[in-house]
Amino acid sequence: MLGLIGVPSSAGAHGPGQEKAPAALRQAGLLGALRETGLEVEDLGDLPVTRFQPDMANRKRQSRSPVITVARQVADRVAAAVERDLVPLVIGGDCTITLGVVAGLLRNQPDLGLIYFDGDADMTTPETTHSGIFDSMGVSHLIGEGDPEVAHLGLRFPLLPPDRITLFGFHPYEIEPKEQRLLETSAITQYPVTSMGDRPVELAAEALARLEARARAIAVHFDVDVMDSAEIPLADWPHYDALSFGEAMR
Repeated sequence: MLGLIGVPSSAGAHGPGQEKAPAALRQAGLLGALRETGLEVEDLGDLPVTRFQPDMANRKRQSRSPVITVARQVADRVAAAVERDLVPLVIGGDCTITLGVVAGLLRNQPDLGLIYFDGDADMTTPETTHSGIFDSMGVSHLIGEGDPEVAHLGLRFPLLPPDRITLFGFHPYEIEPKEQRLLETSAITQYPVTSMGDRPVELAAEALARLEARARAIAVHFDVDVMDSAEIPLADWPHYDALSFGEAMR
């Protein structure tokens, strides 16, 4: 059975708005749509709303404290769901909630891998960022880089070794040079969208099989910006020449 958890937070984002996503998805009929497919779903409700606030005193670490607070709340809620034998389905919200999802899953399943469907690599750090938003730093903090307090928010450090993470669908031209160097020196498996041609579904199956060979449990991160904004303009930062909606849903 799925356990649906809403995280109405834009703490790590470019600006406010993403905190409205869980309510919008519920109003659009997400629960009913899931149940119509035959899935059993228990609605576990939403965490408190956390709205983006400019943090001019920490230009390279925007809203660090709220980001950590939300991630820890997510970890607690996810861990509680798993302890009840529910499969957490977490809807957000900005990408930093994945830090909390991973931290929560690790409490019950230490042998964890992550497939990261995202139009960006999210490998910047406070030292390499231009914006200072943690939304673009999620993966770097999962592997122990960046801000120590954020990287240590879970029960182990790093949260995941690089070889347990697969990036799928990111745009290489969106990556900053310093971000690229960190990515190149890591053992993260990479499937950039520019290398997929007409084989994204086949390559997704390959990516899953490769990760299943290394980990007993798999978490999936899905950012809507992995899909082509020309077809489905959902992301606050558009990405073009990306996966089609049909490819992503398969």
